[in-house]
Amino acid sequence: MITHWQQIDGQFTKTKKDDIDSRKPVWVDARNVNRDEIQELQEEYGIEQDHLMDILDPDELSRMEDGEGYILTIVRVPVYDPQAETPYLAVPVGIIIKGKTIITLCWTDCEILKDFGNNRVKNIRLTDFPSFIVQIMNRANLNFLRYLKEINRRSTSLQNEMKQEIQNSEIMLMLGLEKSLVYFTTSLRSNALLLQKMKVTKLIKFDEEDIDFVEGVMIDNRQAIEMADTYSNIIFGVMDAFSSVTSNNLNIVMKKLAIINLIMMAPTFITSFFGMNFKLPFETLPGYVPVTLSTLLCIVSVILSWWLLNFNDTKKAFNNGKKLSRKQRAKIKQETKKLRKQEKKLK
Repeated sequence: MITHWQQIDGQFTKTKKDDIDSRKPVWVDARNVNRDEIQELQEEYGIEQDHLMDILDPDELSRMEDGEGYILTIVRVPVYDPQAETPYLAVPVGIIIKGKTIITLCWTDCEILKDFGNNRVKNIRLTDFPSFIVQIMNRANLNFLRYLKEINRRSTSLQNEMKQEIQNSEIMLMLGLEKSLVYFTTSLRSNALLLQKMKVTKLIKFDEEDIDFVEGVMIDNRQAIEMADTYSNIIFGVMDAFSSVTSNNLNIVMKKLAIINLIMMAPTFITSFFGMNFKLPFETLPGYVPVTLSTLLCIVSVILSWWLLNFNDTKKAFNNGKKLSRKQRAKIKQETKKLRKQEKKLK
C-alpha cells in the first residue's frame, strides 16, 4: 500500500496523489507492497531494480549508497509478529531521497512508520530530510529497547515455568527468543556502522544540530547493543543449565532402571534354568510351600529394590543422625561441666 503524506502546521496529513502541493516536500510511505506497486515506484521515480530488491531482502544490512539522481539509505528496524516462530524480528526499511520527495519502502507493516503517520513522534520536520532519517533511526532504537525488555520478561516467566516442569513447547519458545536476540544484535551493530558513516559522509549534508542528534542516537544504539548481549548471554546460560538438569534427571532414572534390572536377573536366571528338563527341588513338598517361598522371595525383592533405590537418601539421613548425636553429646558435656562448677561453688 502506497500513501502520500504532506506536513501541514507540523502534522502529517494524508494527501491524494492528485492533490499534492508541488511546492511542499512529500513523504511517500510504501508498506506491504505488491509487485504492481513496486513497478509503479520504479517507473515513477526511476529507482533501480537492484536497489528495490535489496530493500525487499529480509537479510539486507544497513548502508548508505548513491543512486542515479537519488540517495538510498537502508535502516534495520524491529518488528513484532506474534504468529511467527521467531516473534521479534528486524527488517530493512529503505529511505530514498529524490528532490523534494522522500520515499520509505518496507515489505511488511512497520510500526515505526505507522507512528510517524499517526503523528506520535514529535519535532519532525519534513523539510529537513537528513533529520527525518535520524528520527527514524532514533525511533528504531527506542523500539529495540522496548522489545528487549519484553523479551527479558517473557524469558523470566518461561524460566519460572520450566523450574516446575520442562516441556518441549517452553524450550522452543526460549529458542525463538534466543534467535530474536541474535537478529537484534546483528541489526543494531549494522545500524551503528551506518550512524558512524553519517557523521563523515558527503552524500547527505548534516548541520551541527543534526550531528548532535546523531551522537545521541549512537549512545542509545550502544545501550541497546549492550542490553541485547546481556540478555543473550543470560538465555544461553539458562538453556545450558536446564539441559544439564535434564541430563542429570535422565541419569538418575537410568540408574534406577539398571538396579531393578540387576535384581530381576536372579529370578529370571533361576526360572530359565529350571524351565528345562530338570526336576524342581520342591516337587515332593505340598503345594502351599512353593507358594509361600515365592511370596517371601517377592517381598524380599521388593524390600531390596526399595533399599537400593533409596540408598543415597538413607545414607544421608544416617550421616545427619550421626552429626546430630555428636552435637547433642557436646551439649550434654557442656551442661554437665556447668552443673559440676555450680555444685563446687555451692559447697
